[in-house]
Amino acid sequence: MWTWFYRLASPPYVYRVAASLTPWFLCAAALAIGCGLIGGLVFAPPDYQQGDAFRIVYVHAPSGWMSMFCFTTMAVAGGIGLIWRIKMGHAVAAATAPIGASFTLLGLFTGSLWGKPMWGTYWAWDPRLTSELILLFLYVGVMSLRAAFEDETKGDRAAALLAIVGVVNVPIIHYSVSWWNSLHQGATVAKLGKPAMPGNMLWPLLTMLLGFMCFYGAVLCMRLRGEVLNRERQAAWVREAIKT
Repeated sequence: MWTWFYRLASPPYVYRVAASLTPWFLCAAALAIGCGLIGGLVFAPPDYQQGDAFRIVYVHAPSGWMSMFCFTTMAVAGGIGLIWRIKMGHAVAAATAPIGASFTLLGLFTGSLWGKPMWGTYWAWDPRLTSELILLFLYVGVMSLRAAFEDETKGDRAAALLAIVGVVNVPIIHYSVSWWNSLHQGATVAKLGKPAMPGNMLWPLLTMLLGFMCFYGAVLCMRLRGEVLNRERQAAWVREAIKT
């Protein structure tokens, strides 16, 4: 196990693995998102209260879940870079940050569109919305902090520390609808017991989540290859890779 773990510290190995995984992730993402959209927009019945307006959940909910997943991944990768001094951990964190910020922005945007017909307003300082907005600010802070240092190593460490501290916001986002009086609807899938959504609505949602995760994997691999090339640009293996 540890041999496999430390192989991930090798930039050439990470570069090759990312290149080989990219097309698989892309194909899986296209298939899952296509099936999820067809299932959610065509086969899922209208909600008994919200009608067809609920269908935005098939983009909104996976975006929100991925915003938290990406931040947690970024914090873990940064922690690996700090504790074991594995540079590829920082590279994964740097590659993840803009992807997670995009998911967060998409979640906030689709949530606002959904909020208008449901709440009568595009925005409310609801605990879930507010904590998700804070998450977006944390993403921007991590990216800005890394770019603020001329020394790449110092920037990586500072960004990793902020990500590790900021990850406390992830459980706050998740449990905000339970801890406080919230306009946002409660958990319907990620909860103890049977999900509140019927099966013909639930399977497209889970399929979309799988598609979003595969899409994240594909974009992460592409961005990670760029990060590796940029960080190892003086290495001999990079010059050989460019020649070939």
